[in-house]
Amino acid sequence: MTLLSRRDKKIIWHPFTQEKTAAEVIAITNAKGSYIYDESGKAYLDLISSWWVNLHGHAHPDIAEAIYEQALKLEHVIFAGFTHSPAVDLCEDLQEILPYELNRFFFSDNGSTSVEVALKMAYQYWSNQGLKEKNLFLSFDGGYHGDTFGAMSVGSRSGFHNSFSDLFFKVLTIPYPQTWDDDSEIDLKEENALSLLRNHLREHGSKIAAFILEPLVQGASGMKMCRPEFLVKLIAEVREHKILVIFDEVMTGFSRTGSYFALSQIGIIPDFLCLSKGITGGFLPLALTVTTNIIYETFLSNDWNMAFAHGHSYTANPLACAAAIASLKLLKQSDTQNALISIHESHQKGISILQSNCSNIEHTRILGTISAFDIKSDYNLSAKLKKRFLEEGLLIRPLGNTIYLLPPYSITSEELEITYQKITNILKQLSK
Repeated sequence: MTLLSRRDKKIIWHPFTQEKTAAEVIAITNAKGSYIYDESGKAYLDLISSWWVNLHGHAHPDIAEAIYEQALKLEHVIFAGFTHSPAVDLCEDLQEILPYELNRFFFSDNGSTSVEVALKMAYQYWSNQGLKEKNLFLSFDGGYHGDTFGAMSVGSRSGFHNSFSDLFFKVLTIPYPQTWDDDSEIDLKEENALSLLRNHLREHGSKIAAFILEPLVQGASGMKMCRPEFLVKLIAEVREHKILVIFDEVMTGFSRTGSYFALSQIGIIPDFLCLSKGITGGFLPLALTVTTNIIYETFLSNDWNMAFAHGHSYTANPLACAAAIASLKLLKQSDTQNALISIHESHQKGISILQSNCSNIEHTRILGTISAFDIKSDYNLSAKLKKRFLEEGLLIRPLGNTIYLLPPYSITSEELEITYQKITNILKQLSK
């Protein structure tokens, strides 16, 4: 145990960790590009973008410079009754790659809160019109939307929040028809989900305020993917009952699925769009809940009680906005767009290598820069696999027996090729 890890053990409580049984923490001293480095100088290839936030590689000089320049001018100001250029510029830049209808931007500081804001806005939208009975929410089984109480409630069937279930508000759920390569049962799974949706709509349609979903990919539950054409059918039926639609693109946003936002692959404009994680390129906390003028205008009144009374001390922090502007500029560059294609092609080649050499994998799936597959086993191999990956210099956090790669856009084809070969060797040893 290093000096830093000993000091950490005495004072730090880590997230998503059983402190009694957890392995020794690894002390990271610096990072550059696609790699992080520990105290001994060992490099780890960051194949999960440090919990999906790092878009362009660690310590990108353009984003660092933007934060530095902004810090010399304005580090923060209260955002109630004031504004500043970084916030306005960021929203205008985002407007260029979003559907025109999504033109009202509400700032917060993390993904859970961006969801919480959308849930509160959806409920108050109906309440402001005198429809207080519309107080139910609809979500998918397995959906994960964050760790605040509203976000936990709509993600109650994810399995992450069981300790708090007695405190959740009521949420209706439907099965999530996950699919993968060569899935022969997808039509039946989708029809079953639609059938159960129709049951909910018949019984409770007039009381449902909003439907929330992670479009195309359920992240934390195992990178589970569904077909866009299924979502088109489902949302059409939901909207027939005057139910608002919330897209949680905290993970899928900023080109993770191959397009700027997953919504463009579905062809549907939601009433709310939740953004965070990659928005600042991994530098600073920031989040946005984006909505429409139709929603916004229901909060306009001479009565203060009709206003949306929600906010945070660090709302629209100028440093975070400056980082987001720089990150978005990088995202739009041709080099980054070419990198997205290269990563997708490398995933295809890598999955083919795994399929040819490993008999213990199944349910392979790829979408944009995300690849995933499941290990055939009756045991949870997550901890064992994570340890082996770290030994090989790979930062990969399996979700149960699901292994996924979601790398920063700075990664090279050669680095991914080596990664897949290392994974292949580990899985071949596992099957012996």
